[in-house]
Amino acid sequence: MKIYNVLIVEDEIPAQVNLQKAIEKNFGDLKIIGLQNSVHGTVEWLREHAAEVDIIFMDVELSDGMCFDIFSQVSLSAKVIITTAYDTYAVKAFRVNSMDYLLKPVDYDELKIAVDKCRKSLDGGTPITPVDLETLKDAILGREPLYKKRFIAKFGTHIVVIHTEQIAYFYTEDKSTCLSTLDNRQYVLDNSLDEICEMIDPGEFFRISRHCIVSENAIKDIVRHASNRLKLELQPDPGFEIFVSRSRTNDFMTWLEER
Repeated sequence: MKIYNVLIVEDEIPAQVNLQKAIEKNFGDLKIIGLQNSVHGTVEWLREHAAEVDIIFMDVELSDGMCFDIFSQVSLSAKVIITTAYDTYAVKAFRVNSMDYLLKPVDYDELKIAVDKCRKSLDGGTPITPVDLETLKDAILGREPLYKKRFIAKFGTHIVVIHTEQIAYFYTEDKSTCLSTLDNRQYVLDNSLDEICEMIDPGEFFRISRHCIVSENAIKDIVRHASNRLKLELQPDPGFEIFVSRSRTNDFMTWLEER
């Protein structure tokens, strides 16, 4: 079995420990050879061990600066997976530049996809192109994103325009992406939920699970459920139970407090 050496660069100890545990538990072919929490420490470590590392998990904000300072001081051939708590407009920059990324808290399925992508590239598959640092910086450090104001849906022989302020939630059903309005009208969209996440204002909408994105205006009640899960009562009623994923619960509560 081929072994891939891993470096974790993360200044938040709980996040560092959780990522380390997830890697050690689920990926027998990944070996963690380094843990760093600062720009300075990472640069010094890479000057000695850059040739040994295959995959780097790297947070954006570190204890003494931003990860961009690392890229500008050392040359990296390793595949970089950014771990970030930033909203989806920054994620667009990662995708454009073929970097992979994981939103905190890290979801296992997303972690697996990112690792698989790096494995394929390391084994001679599609190469990951160099990072455009200026694009990445602009996305994270404050260029105002433009969010989608309306969606177009087909309804029989009609084309319907739905403004975002009319939307209660997006959800998947039978492999289709659906939209429900606040006045209880349902439409099928051509976009996936991943694509929609990049289009909408994260201040108004929150992705509570892989299958549902809710508007703050649609939340009628929040109920503590078994195993400390959160169950949402939405208006209009979708006709099925809606839960917040455990991995997104803390971020969801933070999002609510910021409303």
